[in-house]
Amino acid sequence: MASIPPTRKPNIMGNAPPPEDMAQEPINLMRGWPNPTLLPADLIKTAANAALSDPSMAHPGLLYGPDEGYEPCRSAIANWLTAFYQPSKPITANRICMSGGASQNLGCMLSTFSDPSYTRHIWIVAPAYMLAFRVFEQDGGFAGRLRAVPEDEEGIDIAFLRAELGKSERQAGTDGMAAEPKYKPPRPWAKVYKHIIYCVPTFANPSSRTMSLRRRQGLVRLAREYDALLIADDVYDFLQWPAKPSEQSAPGGGWEAMGTAHLPRLVDVDREIEGGTERPGADGFGNACSNGSFSKIGGPGLRCGWVEGSEKFAYGVSQTGTTCSGGAPSQLTSTYMTLLLTSGQLDKHIQNVLRPTYARRYNKLINAITTHLLPLGFQLPQPDRDVVGGYFVWLKLPGRMTATALASACKREGVVIAPGTIFEVPGDRETADFDGHMRLCFAWEEEGNLEEGVVRVAGVVREMQGAMGRFDDSSRGQDGVDMSGFK
Repeated sequence: MASIPPTRKPNIMGNAPPPEDMAQEPINLMRGWPNPTLLPADLIKTAANAALSDPSMAHPGLLYGPDEGYEPCRSAIANWLTAFYQPSKPITANRICMSGGASQNLGCMLSTFSDPSYTRHIWIVAPAYMLAFRVFEQDGGFAGRLRAVPEDEEGIDIAFLRAELGKSERQAGTDGMAAEPKYKPPRPWAKVYKHIIYCVPTFANPSSRTMSLRRRQGLVRLAREYDALLIADDVYDFLQWPAKPSEQSAPGGGWEAMGTAHLPRLVDVDREIEGGTERPGADGFGNACSNGSFSKIGGPGLRCGWVEGSEKFAYGVSQTGTTCSGGAPSQLTSTYMTLLLTSGQLDKHIQNVLRPTYARRYNKLINAITTHLLPLGFQLPQPDRDVVGGYFVWLKLPGRMTATALASACKREGVVIAPGTIFEVPGDRETADFDGHMRLCFAWEEEGNLEEGVVRVAGVVREMQGAMGRFDDSSRGQDGVDMSGFK
């Protein structure tokens, strides 16, 4: 049997076989994937058969695609996004560039719009999606230059970011930052930004928070002031439902209202406020983009997504060297998605399957948390929202308990949770330390196991709290509880 190469990435997603010391059948509340029962395989099969049976779709789908992507799909996405977000002006195909998913496109945007010699820092709203760190550090060349920006109840802490951006600019000269981009030559179809700001504004991974409209507007204005590009992963927006089950049938405010977004995206704000991307003195590239994907609503294996920005920005993304050489990413899959969008089948799947199923799963998890964890001292962020969504629930742990110790103890009881430490920005734990938090996912595990998973966590917590009551803050332990995890 071949050995695992040493460069294999660490298994932080909870995908490993059950460890030998796991007492019960494992319940995985860590993995951020859709449950296989929610994948629209039949819809995709029908669309694929139709596309491959029609030479007008099959031939362009199987050949090299235009750099911007399959035009019928770009148009279909533009119309679909216009209907959902309802911006003041319709979204056009020229604002859309196809991608191989949000992760692949993040690398493309860094390649086109950043330069490690000139771009000061990557600012990341924390806690943050942990697998983006490698894209910034290794693919983008920004190792040691990632900076955490904390959240509050409205989302990103604008005052903190403003102060740190100012400090970064003052240090740029003394740190040897180039006055002009060094590694990226001047290109009429692209620019290099001084700063990159990465966030998930709606139903964030992992914090589940949603950034307020006031903060979105303030963030766009701040990005304009400091020549920053806002990269927003808008991958959970369509997965939304009323926060209270009793309101899900309310006229005009229940499921009927979930067919449209409850907040504009950063890219919409950038397009609309104070002259937009074409305001006097602006270069036309804008300061915000929307990184979209079908992974959360069609399936991650589709590897098909898009980015929306100004027309100049979208074209710039399309001119990434790998795209110009290999053609548009996901060219064939784009033909399938075109049919799913134009037929309305994808919308029906979202409205009739995904939203009600995820709402039911979310409510089961929240009810279990309310019953079993909140009495133990856990806390939920933004508890009074009208609209919730996404895949995750973020929890603050009680007292001095650490997620590192809790996750380790939970594993022995057959439940896998995501400790907050994996969502800390590398090299900047001082700004945002999350060992007192954990993330639970309600999307992957079988629905009937969600409450049992929380019950197991609660049992572990009670045992740990009992141990804390019997011992002081030293690293002593009893009954298998590691006291070194408390602080």
